[in-house]
Amino acid sequence: MIRKIAFVVQRYGKEIIGGSELLCRLIAERLAGAGYAVTVYTTTAKDYVTWKNEYPDGTTILNGVVIKRFRVKKERNIAAFNEFSDWIFHHPHGPDDEKKWMERQGPYSPRLIEALSKEETGQDLFIFFTYLYYNTYWGLRAVKGENRVLVPTGHDEPALRLDLMKEVFALPRAFVFNTDSEREMLGRHFSFEGKYGDVAGVGIDLPERPGDPGFRWKYGLLSPYILYAGRIEPGKGCRELLDNFLRYSRKDPELELVFIGNLLMDLPDHPKVRYLGFVSPEDKNDAMASALATVHPSHFESLCMAALESLAVRTPILVQEGADPLKQHCLKGRCGLFYSNYPEFEGGLDLLLRDERLRRALGSNGFDYVSRNYTWPMIIQKYEKLFEHMLGPGSRADSGAN
Repeated sequence: MIRKIAFVVQRYGKEIIGGSELLCRLIAERLAGAGYAVTVYTTTAKDYVTWKNEYPDGTTILNGVVIKRFRVKKERNIAAFNEFSDWIFHHPHGPDDEKKWMERQGPYSPRLIEALSKEETGQDLFIFFTYLYYNTYWGLRAVKGENRVLVPTGHDEPALRLDLMKEVFALPRAFVFNTDSEREMLGRHFSFEGKYGDVAGVGIDLPERPGDPGFRWKYGLLSPYILYAGRIEPGKGCRELLDNFLRYSRKDPELELVFIGNLLMDLPDHPKVRYLGFVSPEDKNDAMASALATVHPSHFESLCMAALESLAVRTPILVQEGADPLKQHCLKGRCGLFYSNYPEFEGGLDLLLRDERLRRALGSNGFDYVSRNYTWPMIIQKYEKLFEHMLGPGSRADSGAN
């Protein structure tokens, strides 16, 4: 019997290349390739800031996954939402205020919630990605059975302390966490007693080649550089990274800072700050392999795929200590350094740039760390173990994991 697995996520598509949405897509596609009937319930939004309707609504198929998209009824005014969030996080309020916050958080798509309720009997299991959004809060309420799973992708942030989040974490029968650190952090806020829980994360494809030296000539990267890959915005720590780098460049004017990814903030007109835009997966691997280190300045991460991709090409990482999952990657894998202020940032860069033996050792350790913990067969095996727990013996796909 082919098991029917449904995913519920706020955005979904090949153009969405970061965060929990990419994690959801990668796992959905791998499960579809392993013989499961996978359906994704999502919205027509591409942009998480406004939730503007950009995809057509209706049903499509991408890489073997059935996608059901529903229109967002209200776009989000991010400035007004942030103002309301600041108020609700710091002032006494009631349950209705929190529900208003969730509606404004979005993506506000009542038709998506209605579809989950109507089509529940057609699915064996519902896996919700990200605790934070409207589709998860109301979707968990709409699905009435015992077949609810949450992949929280949680950060230690004010939203966790809203009373309605107690319901979000009470309703699922099982949880899949990205890291032990995330699981421990969420355990300080919610009880998981009697619930199934496992730590999975994401699979990382190990490149067949270590990196093409021609990449640097292609993009004119003739000086040594450090790399940031991902959404380029203040919320990801990029403003702080720029401030630290520009200060560091006064003592090392040869070093460059290279950005790749979605640009959501202004970058300074500086000869040592480069933005390459979006690049192919192959060029991204080459960019990471040629970098002296990759930098991950976000204070809020539950996993950070870019850090694992860097380690997969043997490039060490320099991370923000405030993001404990990133710090734990460094400690458990002995594959990078962490900082919490400029002097530590400077000291970490000094070590990575000037001690080639250390840099190579950290990179080699990182490759071993990813190989031991983040290959796709390992990740799919953990999801199949979840399915057996939730649905009983015989819940694995006949074709096995890819």
